[in-house]
Amino acid sequence: MEKRFDVLRSEIKGKIIREMDFSKDISDEEMLSIIDDLMAKELRNLAVSVEDRKRLRTGIFHSIRKLDILQQLVDDPSVTEIMINGADSIFIERDGKLSRHETIFESKEKLEDVVQQIVASCNRVVNEASPIVDARLENGSRVNIVLPPIALNGPVITIRRFPENPMTMERLIGFGALTDYLRYYLAVLVKAGYNIFISGGTGSGKTTFLNALSNYIPKDSRVLTIEDNAELQIREVPNLVRLEARNANVEGCKEITIRDLIKSSLRMRPDRIIVGEVRGSECVDMLQAMNTGHIAMSTGHSNSAEDMLARIETMVLMGMDIPLPAIRGQIASGIDIIVHLGRLRDRSRKLLEICEIKKELDPISGKILTNPLFRFEETGENEEGMIKGEWRKVGEIKNTEKLFSSGYKLPSMP
Repeated sequence: MEKRFDVLRSEIKGKIIREMDFSKDISDEEMLSIIDDLMAKELRNLAVSVEDRKRLRTGIFHSIRKLDILQQLVDDPSVTEIMINGADSIFIERDGKLSRHETIFESKEKLEDVVQQIVASCNRVVNEASPIVDARLENGSRVNIVLPPIALNGPVITIRRFPENPMTMERLIGFGALTDYLRYYLAVLVKAGYNIFISGGTGSGKTTFLNALSNYIPKDSRVLTIEDNAELQIREVPNLVRLEARNANVEGCKEITIRDLIKSSLRMRPDRIIVGEVRGSECVDMLQAMNTGHIAMSTGHSNSAEDMLARIETMVLMGMDIPLPAIRGQIASGIDIIVHLGRLRDRSRKLLEICEIKKELDPISGKILTNPLFRFEETGENEEGMIKGEWRKVGEIKNTEKLFSSGYKLPSMP
């Protein structure tokens, strides 16, 4: 039936496009009406169930007006990641598990059309001269596209779908990502104005956790978010300004980088600055903001809290040639807390470590000193193979100046 279904869809779609009057604007409702009329003629003498007719109608509409076979996957809330490795290879992640999807694009040309449709919707450009681009869909999903000749097996698209309703700390606690006590502990640090950096590997939930943590920002604050591609879903702050970087294009539009946006944000009277992720030289400007009295939060890729400090040093060196001791002094002075997340072997995401950054450097090695506060320790596995463990308090926070000045107090350990 699938082969027959694909043939019917291709034939009806072809007739609609050949007969369509492109000089007029046709609404979605009119397009569906045209599809219904042509389907009634083409399927008049065929035994096709009502369910298959509905599926055929949706497939034709998505092929003409939406993202073709991708649209159904994009609309499916259970699908968290979509990976297209050329026209005939699609993989999806659902419930943390990867599987191959049964449908394929009708041709490489159709996949290329979908690529151009995606990038055009967010004012980006991708072609052979500039074959790599980051974009986003209307629903906020993050998209990375790589075209030939860089991608050898055809256009490669990776779509990370975010939940329509932003993840909350309560839901993360329900998933076992952290405890109720850690939620209150971090909430106090956010309210008191500590500069917090969230680290973790790919897929560890850094952006999701940053979203949830931002709910504890005082509602009377003026918050600026700065991102490569707008992904954060902060909804509880009325005075919110969202900034997004822009690539240069063939029409002569100048590139606007994360560095440009951070510099500009300092003149916009921010109470809090949230940088979606730092990957390079913009780390310089973020640290300078932190060291000039601005409260900031951000995320970055790393394997541990200490590894994140080494990466930040490297990223600063990418943007400014200054002595390493000076860089380490800026990091120690600017960042207060690192929250490290991880994805364990059972595919669960958990908060693995909360670490305070000491304000003085090691007098012998000159390295940044850390004060671990909480650490997740495994205790075994349950019958289903899920990891069990507990969060243990391993230290007390030393830098209490911001707590005292803001009037907040950390909760007692239950």
